[in-house]
Amino acid sequence: MTKALKASGFLGLATMMVVGLYQFVRLSGGTGVPGWMVGGHAHLGVISILALVMGFAVPALGVTGRLRTAVTALFIAGQWGIPGVVWIGEGAGVSFLMPTAFLWGLALIAAMLIMLYKTLTEDPTAPRDGPTSTPVADD
Repeated sequence: MTKALKASGFLGLATMMVVGLYQFVRLSGGTGVPGWMVGGHAHLGVISILALVMGFAVPALGVTGRLRTAVTALFIAGQWGIPGVVWIGEGAGVSFLMPTAFLWGLALIAAMLIMLYKTLTEDPTAPRDGPTSTPVADD
């Protein structure tokens, strides 16, 4: 499951970079960039970085079973739902989708609250799936 979070994070960052290059091309050509495009770009970038962090935090905190599945599914849904609603809802004029932003936001909040719960109830002596030692630097 954490592979899905990490992969979604990297895919989101690559997508955000493509959109950023497109925005640069528009600006270079003297065309402005609509606010909805900038907003979706920023949200996807930040949430994708958090997806990568979550990919490492989930095993480090010992999140397993249904909670692990819930965190992964809720987070990925929110990661893509928020910018998707902005781009499709505002950008493509499918405005009836705009209220679903609350659903995607709630999915992200629920994932974070599950992680908060695991952080507060974690047994520091329990074995985990995460790394047990500091990785060697790759300098």
